Amino acid sequence: MSGLPMTVSDPALPARVRIHEVGARDGLQNEKMAVPTDVKAEFVRRLAAAGLTTVEATSFVHPKWVPQLADAEELFPRVRDLPVRLPVLVPNERGLDRALALGAREVAVFASATESFAKANLNRTVDEALAMFEPTVTRAIESGLKVRGYLSMCFGDPWEGAVPVEQVVRVTKALADMGCDELSLGDTIGVATPGHVQALLTALNEAGVPTSRIAVHFHDTYGQALSNTLAALRHGVTTVDASAGGLGGCPYAKSATGNLATEDLVWMLDGLGIETGVDLAALTATSVWMAEQLGRPSPSRTVRALSHKE
Repeated sequence: MSGLPMTVSDPALPARVRIHEVGARDGLQNEKMAVPTDVKAEFVRRLAAAGLTTVEATSFVHPKWVPQLADAEELFPRVRDLPVRLPVLVPNERGLDRALALGAREVAVFASATESFAKANLNRTVDEALAMFEPTVTRAIESGLKVRGYLSMCFGDPWEGAVPVEQVVRVTKALADMGCDELSLGDTIGVATPGHVQALLTALNEAGVPTSRIAVHFHDTYGQALSNTLAALRHGVTTVDASAGGLGGCPYAKSATGNLATEDLVWMLDGLGIETGVDLAALTATSVWMAEQLGRPSPSRTVRALSHKE
């Protein structure tokens, strides 16, 4: 369909958005079947070739907790020379040691805004988890690495329900003060709405966390991921997490469905005249290929529309 989506720019929105692609890590960690290392490596290579400049490669967590990513030591050397940013998740200093040994240049830690999820995911209280991350973040920075801080359950929690904005601000501020370069706000169960997004971003600014350090990570459980993303863009956010083909959820939050599909995001951004550097056709072909490896169709509406498969 030549010329589609038609570009209608909005001067109130950013001129460019960096997509933080999480499909190879956040997406594949939630798969029931084991994905071969060769397939994972090819997936990362294809994502980079499609123009994504940041591709989260894997996670150096204990294999007992995330068996799907137990091959991190085998995978990372196969992709580390790609000309893109390849952050990896590290839960603690042991994970950082493993990442540093393989030449990782960017790492991420994973905190929670709620006590219930901190207990389920990290077996610690929120403050205990922050205390655990502090030496990891400090050492990473001293080693010259960029550090991202993920924060889960920013908009709602399956056990606690609504999460007070000030509670999210406190933990985000702690990660910022620790030295995290970037702070990714996660709507882990997909319950956010645009007004809530705006309120949280405003509160973070008022607490001294600049928009330039904030990324957003939305799930599409209630079909709100794109509208929430647009609200964040209007606030000035320029980094958006997304997962190719809409892969992923959260193994510790059973009500979490897939991440925002990267293709759906790119379709919207292309229509708004916002640059991403992503070749949508190449990305769609990559997600079709990955869906074939997984033996099921992609949940991304854009992938389905562009590949003419329902």
